[in-house]
Amino acid sequence: MSGATYREVQVKGALNAVKGMPFEWSLNPFLGCVHACSYCFARAYHARYRERNVGTDFDRDIEVRVNIADVLRHELRQPREGSLAIGTATDPYQPIEGKYRLTRRCLEALVERPLSTSIITKGPLIVRDIDVLSELDRRADLTIYFSVPCVDEDVVRRTDPGTAPARQRLRALARLREAGLDAAVLCMPVLPGISDSEESLDRAARAASEAGATAFRHRPLKIDAEIRDYYFEFLAREFPTLVPRYSALYAGGNHPGRDYERELEQRVARVSRRYEFRERPRRAREPDARARQLELRM
Repeated sequence: MSGATYREVQVKGALNAVKGMPFEWSLNPFLGCVHACSYCFARAYHARYRERNVGTDFDRDIEVRVNIADVLRHELRQPREGSLAIGTATDPYQPIEGKYRLTRRCLEALVERPLSTSIITKGPLIVRDIDVLSELDRRADLTIYFSVPCVDEDVVRRTDPGTAPARQRLRALARLREAGLDAAVLCMPVLPGISDSEESLDRAARAASEAGATAFRHRPLKIDAEIRDYYFEFLAREFPTLVPRYSALYAGGNHPGRDYERELEQRVARVSRRYEFRERPRRAREPDARARQLELRM
């Protein structure tokens, strides 16, 4: 995004302990994201824990954690139980990664001391790292998730103004699949009235299947209290006729009503059955170097 400011910072920690999620650790080489997705849940983190605004502070003031790979390497000297998610609060492959290569260096550290890892991104730049991703994949479970909530380019320009086009993300996914990597699509979040029609979901599922995605998963939009005003301002600007519907859907809190979630679940299930998503078979893993060292000592 033009006008973004990048601040180099030193961090004391790399791995964040996580509770209540399907992974135990998270890692974010950057804070803030020029993808500027209107609905991004990570904006709430900025307000809740960083005391910064959820708008321009998030998508134009980017923290570059220049020493994170070295800190990660140090932390991984102690064995870690559980799995790691990269990109939970900011995209690890936003364009500035092309200059700093922080995500790549973190992956290289993980190759040396593997953890089961998932990566969440909208950045086609990830294809640059197919070599190190393949090395990590030989040593631990690895899944790459491409966030593709919608393939309608007009919608994407309005909701995700700083991202690569959805079809470009899916071409990157296809490259990863050709390399034998496990790459799936997260159709998340599904935006009521914007990307939740059966036609929109069908186009996304078909495109994901054609790219070779191993799975197609969805989740409806969550609107945290910290980003509610920001998101409703976006709606009033881009989709003003939807404001009353959202007010009714989210009157009870951060999530849409249960009836809506149930109907969406059924819609996605119908769409998914029309296409093929094959889970990648488990592959033989190279023994962990630490395990080999222990064997030699016995």
